[in-house]
Amino acid sequence: MKVFVVALALIAVVVAQEEVVRYTTKFDNIDVDEILKSDRLFKNYFQCLLDEGRCTPEGNELKRVLPDALETACSKCSDKQRSAGVRAVKYLSENRPTEFKALRARFDPENKYIDQYVKDAEKEGITLNV
Repeated sequence: MKVFVVALALIAVVVAQEEVVRYTTKFDNIDVDEILKSDRLFKNYFQCLLDEGRCTPEGNELKRVLPDALETACSKCSDKQRSAGVRAVKYLSENRPTEFKALRARFDPENKYIDQYVKDAEKEGITLNV
């Protein structure tokens, strides 16, 4: 019986630790809409993500977590990060399809994520140009 209780306690600790693991929120106050609508700012982030230009600390963090966020359906994202991601995908798909295609080629070359998210995007009112 004691072994069973200890095992349950250990499982609870592991589950609690897994739930706490989130992406950093220190960049959550960045105005994503401003970046998307500014040609200069957008170009800097875009080139950073494609390894074609210098990265800000925010750009490096985005480049680091983006593959994991895509793979896990943003399970470690805060609500604010998830909302910013939805807005970014919508904006890119609708207004910068060439850049969206380049980012997809970099972060989803096998189209395994885009196919997975088309239905989710439609629920958010986003038509992905795939």
